Amino acid sequence: MFVDSHCHLTFPELQAQLPAIREAMAAAQVDRALCICTTLEEFDDVHALAQTYDNFWCTVGVHPDNEGVREPSLDDLLQGAARPRVVGIGETGLDYYRLGERSIADMAWQRDRFRTHIQAARQTGKPLVIHTRSASDDTLALLREAGEDGSPGSAGGVFHCFTETREVARAALDLGFYISFSGILTFKTAADLREVATLVPLDRILIETDSPYLAPVPYRGKTNNPSYVPHVAAQLASLKGLPVEAIAEHTSANFERLFRGVVAADTPTGSAS
Repeated sequence: MFVDSHCHLTFPELQAQLPAIREAMAAAQVDRALCICTTLEEFDDVHALAQTYDNFWCTVGVHPDNEGVREPSLDDLLQGAARPRVVGIGETGLDYYRLGERSIADMAWQRDRFRTHIQAARQTGKPLVIHTRSASDDTLALLREAGEDGSPGSAGGVFHCFTETREVARAALDLGFYISFSGILTFKTAADLREVATLVPLDRILIETDSPYLAPVPYRGKTNNPSYVPHVAAQLASLKGLPVEAIAEHTSANFERLFRGVVAADTPTGSAS
């Protein structure tokens, strides 16, 4: 019924609890999840989840905020994307939130890394999973620079864990991207984000947990996991004036349309391959 389009199940907070998490997912009718890669060092572990469980898929990429890790070459990303059950490129993008004493000019390495991911996505035809924080203008500019405008040949993708303005949402939609909302949508302080969510068309919305982070109300402050994604769906349903089942149907269909290597759920739980 529900799909968690972005989670980090190899992170220590969740990896040891995977059997219990999968049981909780089944109970909550969360039948599929996309396991996101943030470093090349963890890619084998992320990919192993997708290979082991028939309701998990994964991505390959290096998070923009990760420093001191192996820098991805285009060939690294192409080789990773060629593996079975790898359906996206990322998590990638730009993050200027923790500049410290650095300037935006000093973040050229992030922009170069992002360009490499965009190139890999365009060559493989697999969508980008984009993280952008305090960097939306440059994120959009680099996508446009690469020709990502929704036309044939565009990789497309999703702006995950969206927290930006309605103007950024409109620009992302105009470029052919999807918008994914996390548990932040349920936070008392997120009134502006809820307004943005009302403007995003039903055929361009995804839901996610970004677990182990950002647990939705009523679990805020606890370790997040994919079984909590129905709470994001419930908030969207309230905003859209629809039953939660309709949000589940739309977001699941959108997930299948964007990540073309995934399949419809055959069972509520999935099984080990």
